[in-house]
Amino acid sequence: MQFTTQGANEVKVKARGKFISRAVDIVEVASKRFLENTVGVKDIKIDSEEFENKEGKTVRVSTVEIVLARK
Repeated sequence: MQFTTQGANEVKVKARGKFISRAVDIVEVASKRFLENTVGVKDIKIDSEEFENKEGKTVRVSTVEIVLARK
């Protein structure tokens, strides 16, 4: 929607943990079906974050940021 209604030239899709696969699916559908030959993947960044869970243990969670841009 950012590309079609807002006229954006670039959109970042961010996810972490178990939602990374959903973010990849969204990017694939947007670039290969919905906006075919209009939008492509510009950059992919992977990282991890550390935080304390409810039990007080330090947990590391993977993160991904995928940048889509107009061709």
